[in-house]
Amino acid sequence: MAYPNTLIFFDLGADDPAAAGRFYAEVFGWEDDPRPLGDYHRMVPGGQFRDSDGSDSQIGNLHMGIFKAANARPHPEPEGVAPRAMSAEGRTPRIWVLVSDDDTPERILSTAERLGAEILWRNHYWKEFNGFNHAFRDPWGNEILLWGKAGPNPVIPDGYTRE
Repeated sequence: MAYPNTLIFFDLGADDPAAAGRFYAEVFGWEDDPRPLGDYHRMVPGGQFRDSDGSDSQIGNLHMGIFKAANARPHPEPEGVAPRAMSAEGRTPRIWVLVSDDDTPERILSTAERLGAEILWRNHYWKEFNGFNHAFRDPWGNEILLWGKAGPNPVIPDGYTRE
């Protein structure tokens, strides 16, 4: 294969996509684009990925969808098919969100928690990828990991766990 397949989009499930859209709009500042309201919501982060010098690259940020678990669209069957509920047990896919230089993990985590998320951990450093991370589970069971670049010669704050 001369050119690889490209990830362009991903979906998270929710029993109430409108509420999930409002949640992600408030937690991350993303645009909630209902298409249609309550059935499918596209979350639009906006902006571009940054080049190493901090300027905008030509690559637009990835979008995310929120589908209604009871009838996940698109699907050839208008009524949808089973399963029609979110899984509440076991591992779920995790998504990673790079925290903007204009925001903080503390603000994101406190907003998510106030809106019903469960904080999974705070203040962890992962040497393998040289980054700080924190995580929460949204009210629909999806795991969201926050990522902060540690940069060259990172200083790991007191109280951070490490691996």
